[in-house]
Amino acid sequence: MTAMTRLPSVHAFADTVTRLTTALQAKGFTIFATIDQQKAARSVGLDMPPTVLLIYGNPKGGTPLMLAAPDFALELPLKVLVREDAGKVLVVFTPASALEGRHGLPAGLAAKLGGAEAVIAAAIGGGSN
Repeated sequence: MTAMTRLPSVHAFADTVTRLTTALQAKGFTIFATIDQQKAARSVGLDMPPTVLLIYGNPKGGTPLMLAAPDFALELPLKVLVREDAGKVLVVFTPASALEGRHGLPAGLAAKLGGAEAVIAAAIGGGSN
């Protein structure tokens, strides 16, 4: 089972999404997609709490990992989930340490993905949970 990092945000839901997007882009990450899962649920007559998935990465950083272990492309680009649960805003992602050795990735290379974790934590003002 994959370890997940779950951080509380001190900001409202929409502000958290905006702050994450802005902070990641400011550090050179590309936001490849923003998926509003609540909106998608509503489009088929279902309801769910506010939930947005940001898909982001940096081809300069990710490409060498995929060259070293082509199947590692299943893990990239990276994802961060922003969701609301009982009025609390949570930010959830798979930490780089949990990706170590996956799909034949040589030891130590997954750590190169860890830079975004500090950016995420700073943007939301949250601590680990």
